[in-house]
Amino acid sequence: MAKISIEEFKRELDFELLEASGREDIELYTTEVTRPGLQLAGFFDYFPHNRVQVFGNVERAYLEQMDPRDQKVAFDRLFTYDIPCAVASCKFNPSDIMLQSAREHGRVVLKSNSLVTSKVEHNLINYLSDFLAPQISMHGVLMDVYGVGVLIMGQSGIGKSETALELIKRGHRLVADDAVMVKRVNDKRLVGEPPAMLRHLMEIRGVGIINVEHMYGVGAVIAKKSVDMVVQLDRWDEGKRYDRLGDESDVANILDVEVPKLLIPVMPGRNIAIIIEVAARNQRLKSMGISALDELKKRVDIM
Repeated sequence: MAKISIEEFKRELDFELLEASGREDIELYTTEVTRPGLQLAGFFDYFPHNRVQVFGNVERAYLEQMDPRDQKVAFDRLFTYDIPCAVASCKFNPSDIMLQSAREHGRVVLKSNSLVTSKVEHNLINYLSDFLAPQISMHGVLMDVYGVGVLIMGQSGIGKSETALELIKRGHRLVADDAVMVKRVNDKRLVGEPPAMLRHLMEIRGVGIINVEHMYGVGAVIAKKSVDMVVQLDRWDEGKRYDRLGDESDVANILDVEVPKLLIPVMPGRNIAIIIEVAARNQRLKSMGISALDELKKRVDIM
């Protein structure tokens, strides 16, 4: 369950508020929506009352055949349930009877003035899927490098932001610096975005806070991006063994989604930004089934 203000909900989905009953928030439980035609007819077995209830042309046609007293009974029974809200499409104009019943039971009624029922349902499901997606805040920098979402991680002071700044100068786009809100939008896909307070901002030690959009232009930033790979920056350790052939695959588990992970050692003289560019290009090739290591193995077999 998650709460959202009625004002934000109607603004995001371009709804008109018809009845709020003194409430300021809506409690959302699921990404699914329901058409309550059967409930208006009196069938409440298995009624999914925790879903947003959508009223459209079918519900309008059915209600027009009902006596006003029967309509009042139907709405009173429906609104007895603690539904998140009722949403009417452009084909459904809530009657005074419906609004009165919603007011008496403390329910929220909204309306789309431009979209038919199927479009209302589609927009609601998309919005709820994003709003209710499991999420976690991660310390790192998320960049769009050649279309690959690269989450750069590492201990504080290792140079994540400086590396991201170099990538921005080379034409790549910043998603988030320092704090990345990562959402699981489906079983295999993660999407990252910045907290609203930090959008387009970076902290560069010795300089302070900079606004990347103002300094480098709108083409240097992007609102959100899928997390396609994780790059872990690690201070060079002579006694540590690092992968040289690319045959030691590793993954990061984020919200139960496995993402390819690379460990990149950091030492003076290494251009980490260029290495990340190469890593992103290589990840794209791997996703297409192209592997330089496999090619090397074939050449060894031939010899």
